Amino acid sequence: MRQELAFLGGLGLGAGLMYLLDPQTGRRRRALARDQFVSAVNQLDDCIDATSRDVMHRLRGVVAESRSMFDSEPVDDAVLVDRIRSKLGRIVSHPHAIQVLAQDGRVTLNGTILEHELPCLMRTISSMHGVQNVKDRLDVRHEAGDTPSLQGGIPRPGEQANWAPATRLLAGTIGTALVGYGLTRSFPTACILGTAGLALLGRAITNKEMRLLLGIGCNARAVEMNKTININAPVEEVFHAFARYENFPRFMGHLREVRDLGGGRSHWVAAGPGGIRASWDAVLTRFEANRLIAWRSEPGSTIANAGLIRFQPNDRQGTRVDIHMAYTPPAGLLGHFAALLFGADPKSAMNEDLVRIKSLLEEGKASAPGKQVERHEMEQGRPSELVGAERNSPAF
Repeated sequence: MRQELAFLGGLGLGAGLMYLLDPQTGRRRRALARDQFVSAVNQLDDCIDATSRDVMHRLRGVVAESRSMFDSEPVDDAVLVDRIRSKLGRIVSHPHAIQVLAQDGRVTLNGTILEHELPCLMRTISSMHGVQNVKDRLDVRHEAGDTPSLQGGIPRPGEQANWAPATRLLAGTIGTALVGYGLTRSFPTACILGTAGLALLGRAITNKEMRLLLGIGCNARAVEMNKTININAPVEEVFHAFARYENFPRFMGHLREVRDLGGGRSHWVAAGPGGIRASWDAVLTRFEANRLIAWRSEPGSTIANAGLIRFQPNDRQGTRVDIHMAYTPPAGLLGHFAALLFGADPKSAMNEDLVRIKSLLEEGKASAPGKQVERHEMEQGRPSELVGAERNSPAF
């Protein structure tokens, strides 16, 4: 076991040195690591303070709950209603559509609710302290349809996705202990304990759900990126530059090919870590000339992704471009972190690409990887066949 640990430690040390001393990008990686370390140190005090306060609040809550178990006094109806309403926002997507009444601990629910949200609602309210029974008078709908009270709203996961500081501390401690104990055991116990410990440790450090960490059932939202840039050019010019996505490989270093398939569909080929190519098909979901472009990858894509770009005039007679993108790489966030180790940083790449398109529109030229690109080259491509038309389908 010691020899295996020494081998793994040496392998990790060698990989780390190769990562930091790479002749091409090592300097940037070292600077980035230094900045991240300084940022982590600066945030450490805030993290410790938040965790300690959360632990104290939870201890007080445990004491209060323990006292209430031995308290025979009934809960005031008004207090009980307030407690239930505070829970609704975490459980149902339209809490305003539900009316709550309480009398001597007997709770009555009126209003409208979506079918898939009802079981969690009833289970949560029935388990609350002070609730004697729950009378269900809700109008259950399979889907929102034309029901006014069910329009809009925000889907709720039914449970808190982000863990509180105290929960993360506990999970991280248990995860570290499991990994440490697993290293002292033999196969297969070591693998089981190590896997469980690493899962808990990863969940605690990232504060992301396991489905996002592993890229399971999370569509295109494992990694989200937001960016705003102002370009000194009219909205019409900026919009048409983004609509000519077949030209993107001319100045975007990670893209190898973008091919228009017609009907709002396109085929994309990108270079990933180590030069490995990944391809996917995308479809426009919203297209409003000079206002917005939205897209999503088609089912079965290697890299599930979606995005929305909004264009609006700014106060300097230019254009404000707001970009929201999300994607799920293979293996989810773990795959994303692995790609970072090989120097593939999507956020930095997007920043560099936006600087190039800004330079092209403002200065007429830009420096792309290994070449110089001029604006007249961008005019050779044709805008999407949907320019000038409106297209609306389920948006990002």
